[in-house]
Amino acid sequence: MSAPTYTRPPQATRGGVDIRLPWWALALPVFAFVALLLLLLNPADAHAAAEQPAIAQLLERMEQLTRR
Repeated sequence: MSAPTYTRPPQATRGGVDIRLPWWALALPVFAFVALLLLLLNPADAHAAAEQPAIAQLLERMEQLTRR
């Protein structure tokens, strides 16, 4: 009586890997790139850029607390 032989799937014999990404795995980086590109082209719409950065406010507050 002969034993059944194991055959490899087609990907394993070629050495390749079959990876399929969901649609949003490509759409999200493209959306982020376009949004940042639009901000670069029209920086007047970036209202937060005109204000003082949050990290600077945090550092100032820490400095005030350590002076007392």
